[in-house]
Amino acid sequence: MTNYLDFERPLAEIEGKAEELRAMARQSEEMDIESEAAALDKKASDMLVDLYSKLTPWRKCQVARHPDRPHCKDYIAELFTEFTPLAGDRNFAEDLAIMGGLARLGDRPVMVIGHEKGHDTKSRIERNFGMARPEGYRKAIRLMELADKFNLPVISLVDTAGAYPGKGAEERGQSEAIARSTEKCLQIGVPMISIVIGEGGSGGAVAIAAANKVAMLEHSIYSVISPEGCASILWKNAEKMREAAEAMRLTAQDLHYLGVIERVISEPTGGAHRDRTATMSSVGRALEAMLGEMDGMDRKALIDARRKKFLDMGARGLAA
Repeated sequence: MTNYLDFERPLAEIEGKAEELRAMARQSEEMDIESEAAALDKKASDMLVDLYSKLTPWRKCQVARHPDRPHCKDYIAELFTEFTPLAGDRNFAEDLAIMGGLARLGDRPVMVIGHEKGHDTKSRIERNFGMARPEGYRKAIRLMELADKFNLPVISLVDTAGAYPGKGAEERGQSEAIARSTEKCLQIGVPMISIVIGEGGSGGAVAIAAANKVAMLEHSIYSVISPEGCASILWKNAEKMREAAEAMRLTAQDLHYLGVIERVISEPTGGAHRDRTATMSSVGRALEAMLGEMDGMDRKALIDARRKKFLDMGARGLAA
């Protein structure tokens, strides 16, 4: 069953009518409705192309949060082989909101780290909706140190609304853990690639995304705060989220233009959730290409290039 977003309601009606016709035909073999159903399919296809050719920033936020988008666990299963999960921060606990471990991308051994939101009510609660606690970021630090020790490239898959702001997380040093994780990203002497596969929210995203190469899926978002949070602060009204999304320049296209990310990865028409396999294949090709661009770079060159990238960020300015 397809989950339709608010702006897709006209599309849902057309696709629903086509399915109703086909259901009637299945009940009566004498009915010939294929031409009418095909016409509705064509109308729905044209509408889908039209809707997704002019998405507003707020609509991109909705697509980035779609519950059927492939998540970190799906990418690991599809793109990597010999995945061996590594758990725990060796200090407090295991945090299921961040998963990671050793794997192979093709013939290349790598370390994979990513946010996992979960796919149903039970897994979403277990994963805390992808909002990591301090132990999650300390686990990420441990895995990055391990990758650095054994000279393994680090790949991070970012998909979080932000770090968990609960009382227990703050008591255990949430901001310190995020800062240490961000620092570790900048210190490791191996290639690091981050891909925003859905939401990239606040320090919770940056903590595993301060990489040599950062890419985003076409309809993903990456920002210092959610549009609703921004609207609540600036206008004292979360309903102003559309205006906030427009002003925040949080889309992949805006961030590529501003030099915050290096690459925009195309999604199928209708978003990643409409063709998960094609989306994950595109991400796999982008990973191979970006790793190839860093082949032959030594430890110092990788660290210097990564730091220079972030120090130079913002040079193009927002007025452009």
